[in-house]
Formats: sequence, C-alpha cells, structure tokens
Amino acid sequence: MLIKDISKYAGQEFEVKGWLYNKRSSGSIAFLELRDGSGFVQAVVVKAGVGEETWANAEKLTQESSLIVKGKVSKHPKQEGVFELQVSDIQVAQIAEEYPITKKEHGPDFLLDNRHLWLRSKKQWAIQRVRDIVISAIYDYFHEKSFIKIDTPIITPNACEGATTLFGIQYFDEGEVFLSQSGQLYLEAAVMSVGRGFDFGPTFRAEKSKTKRHLTEFWMMDAEAAFVEHNENMDIQEGMIKFIIKRCLEKCQEELTILERNQEPLKKLLNLPFVRLTYSEAMEKLHSLGSDIKFGEDLGNDDEGLLTQNSDVPVFIHKWPKSIKPFYMKRDSANPDLVLNDDLIGIEGAGEIIGGSQREDDYEVLKAEIEKEGLKGPEYQWYLDLRKYGSVPHSGFGLGLERTVGWMCGAQHIRETIPFPRLINRVRP
Repeated sequence: MLIKDISKYAGQEFEVKGWLYNKRSSGSIAFLELRDGSGFVQAVVVKAGVGEETWANAEKLTQESSLIVKGKVSKHPKQEGVFELQVSDIQVAQIAEEYPITKKEHGPDFLLDNRHLWLRSKKQWAIQRVRDIVISAIYDYFHEKSFIKIDTPIITPNACEGATTLFGIQYFDEGEVFLSQSGQLYLEAAVMSVGRGFDFGPTFRAEKSKTKRHLTEFWMMDAEAAFVEHNENMDIQEGMIKFIIKRCLEKCQEELTILERNQEPLKKLLNLPFVRLTYSEAMEKLHSLGSDIKFGEDLGNDDEGLLTQNSDVPVFIHKWPKSIKPFYMKRDSANPDLVLNDDLIGIEGAGEIIGGSQREDDYEVLKAEIEKEGLKGPEYQWYLDLRKYGSVPHSGFGLGLERTVGWMCGAQHIRETIPFPRLINRVRP
C-alpha cells in the first residue's frame, strides 16, 4: 500500500510503512504527518480510541522516526479530495535522534553538507519527482519519434566541447583519457546504423564557474538524427520541450503545488510557436534594449534575460558566427561565416536549455576544421570515417536535464535539481 493510492481505499483498512515528517499533539489527540516516498498523509491518533501501547508510541515519536501505521481511511473534514488515516495501531521501527534540519532557516552550505537528509524535505522530494517525470517524458517523446536509446561511453580519448574543460584521468597503460563532455560524437556514429538515436547520462565539465546554472557533473540528453537538417532540428527540439511541459502539468500537480510553481506561463506556451531569431537579429534586439554586447561574443545571462523578458515562449538563437562555435558544426551555405546551429533560451530566467546544430557531413571540410583546431591524431579518425562511408546530412542537440528541471520547478539554483550536486568546491556527501 502506498500513500499515493490512499484515495482508492476510502472506508477501508490501510497500512503505511514510512517516516514521521511532522507531529502535532494536544494531549488527547495527535496528528502525525507521514511520508512513504510516494506521498504525504495525515494520520490521526485519538488517545481514547487506541490502546496504551499505541498512544505511548505516538507520544515518543520524533521527526524522521521510521514506523508502520495501520488505520481506516476517511475523507478529510475540511479539504475536498484529501484523505487521512484514523489510526488503530503504530509499530515503531526506529526512534530517530534529534533531526539536524529544523523549521528554522538554514544556510545553503549547511543544507548541502546535509544533502543526504535535506532530500527528505517536501520541496526537495517534489523536485526529484519532477526530475523523474521529465526523464520519462524525454524517453516517451523520442520513442514516439522513432529514436532509440543508445549508450555512449563516459570514458573518452578526446574532447567534444573544447579541451580546456576536460577532466583527465589515468587509464592503465593508455595514458590520460577524459570524462565525457557529451555523447554527441559517438551518437553520430550510432545513427549511421539506427537512423535516429538519443543518449542520456552524466557528463563532466571542468569549468570553474560558480553561477546558479553550473555544475561540474550534470546529466545531458543528446539526440542525433540522419537526414535531418537545421530547421527540422529546431522543430524536434520545440516539440520535445512542449511534450515535457505537458507531461509535467499532467503528472506533477501535487509536486508543483508544493513548490508553489505558477503554472500559467507553462500552460500558455503549449499552443504558441517558439520565437526564432538569427544571431544577427538577436544582436540588433539586444543593442536596442541597451546591451553593450559585441558581434561575435557569446550571450551572457543578462543578455539571455533581455531576449526573453517579455516573451511568452522560449527563444531560438540560430546561425551563430563560426568563429565561436565548435569544429563539427556545418557552415551556412548562404554565409560561410555562420554555422547552422541553435541555442534555445527558456523563459522565466531559465537560461540556455538546449544547444544544437546541423553537423558537418563533408569529409574534407571536417578534416580541415579538426586540423585547424589542433586536434590531429587517431582519436578523431573514426569520426572522420563517418564522412567516408555513406555520409548524409544529419543534426542533433543536447538538453541539460538540471536546467530543464529547474525551469519546470521554478527552482532558483541548479544545485537543488540533482540529488547530490557536484560544484567546483563540493564533492561531498
């Protein structure tokens, strides 16, 4: 029996195996807020209606004590659609020691030091459940679009997103190898077999950033598709974001309520097309809004905020200068100084959610780009091989899971969107 299913048992006996989240008592009646991982429920213990042992157990319970509670399910007298438990028996599994996280305000360092316990709070519980729904929505979306799941390696011999942010490790007699920045290059190889594929796993960036949007270990979803070009690539991305939002609105009402998330902006964008601005158009708009950004520079957080501040929908910024983008992006035939790429900026301060591009499919062009980047060696020969044996136009993109979850939840800092965050100054617990 799980708390999330309690409404199915109205008028029947029910058993909860879980933990005490909170307790109130007036001397003759005790209100126990129980949690079992699936949800929360109020259990009412009336002293006159239970045995001495059961009442004694109720009195000695402390926050986060583990227990088994039995009782009859009844409708809450004041809250429509809410059920509670009229307790008949309490079995104590363990009486918890004084819990370090109380109702008072705690600083972020204290909460992160106690992340193993902080996860039990209602808001952190809700965020992790939203995370699970986002993940399952991504799987369902891609399977509906005829993509299959491909597992790409975490240990790699080369860089995908620039050598300056690689985590190096010693690998037996092979020397130094690296933790993956992205599964993209390997996924490109896989889609030449399966046509459409996506991966999902941890990625690593040795980027010394302390912003609220950065982690050193985070989860990335990469997708690739053969015979998909630039505009269709953005169509797939837009469809995925709308699919995720719709699923969260359908499946996460309790969680979004706990998080006090204003759902109207999410509902509104479902029936609207996303804005698509070229990099040049974005520059013009930013200058008109007072930004001093120069052509050829990357967008900062403030710039992303300006571009989306009055928008009801996420904004694609596409066709960026080649000079600031990775070697694998295909040049725009209409202007070789630009590449066929896109960044998707979420509304409500979410920042960049997706980065994608059409990939260079010409062997000689890609070989020249790799050599220009100083990436010579056998580590890239297999990647070049893809352009020798049946090369086709293909495109892909990567979505940052934690940033997406943060946007869905209205979380202020990305560290709350992953169970155990890894920051430049934190590797514990």
